[in-house]
Amino acid sequence: MTSTHVTGGGRRRTRHTRARILEAARQELGRDPDSSLTDIAEAAGVVRRTVYDHFAGRPALIEGLAADAAEALRRALAGVAAPDPDAATAMARFVLALWPVGDRYRMLLRLAPQGLGAERANEILSPARDMATAIIERGQRQGVFRTGVPPAPLSRALERLLLALLECVNTGALNDDGTRTATAALIAVGADGRLAVARVQELGRTEPVSA
Repeated sequence: MTSTHVTGGGRRRTRHTRARILEAARQELGRDPDSSLTDIAEAAGVVRRTVYDHFAGRPALIEGLAADAAEALRRALAGVAAPDPDAATAMARFVLALWPVGDRYRMLLRLAPQGLGAERANEILSPARDMATAIIERGQRQGVFRTGVPPAPLSRALERLLLALLECVNTGALNDDGTRTATAALIAVGADGRLAVARVQELGRTEPVSA
C-alpha cells in the first residue's frame, strides 16, 4: 500500500523535476533559441523521455515558460497595486518591479512569434498594460506626463520601448538593473529628466542613473 507521505513526496519530486526542466529550458533557450529538447534534457540532468512526460513537445514547453512568466508578472504587479499618489513615482516603481520579470523571461521575446502567438502574448501583457495606462492617465492629470497622446496609445508605445530595451539585453547591447530603463520610461511618457532621475533614486537604487 502506498502511504500518503510517499504519494506527497512523489508529487513534490514531480513538481521539482518539472521546475528543473523549465529552468533548464529558460537558460538554454536564452543561450540559443534553437536549442533542442535533447539539449534541454541534458541541461536539466534528465533523459529526453522525462521531458516528454511533463511536456508534450516544444510548444508545450514554451507555454510552460509563458505560464511561469505570467505568474511572475502577476506577483510583481500585486506588489505595486496600491496606487502611489505621485504618478512619476508610481511609474518608476512599476518599471522597477517589472524589469526583473522581463529580464528573467526575455528569451520569450524571440520565441513568442513561433511558440506563443499574438493572442497569448497579449493575454500575458494585458494586466501590465492596464496598470501602465492608469498610471499615465493619472500623470497626465497631474501635469507631469505629456498629454499630446492619449494614455492607452502612450502605454503601448512605452511597452514597445521596454521590450526593445529587453531585446538589447538579449543582444548584449545593454546591461541594466532596471534603473536606466525606469528613468528612460519616465522621460518617454513626458516627465522632466531631472524629475525622472530623482524619482528613481528616491526608490532606494544606488547605481547612478542619467537622464
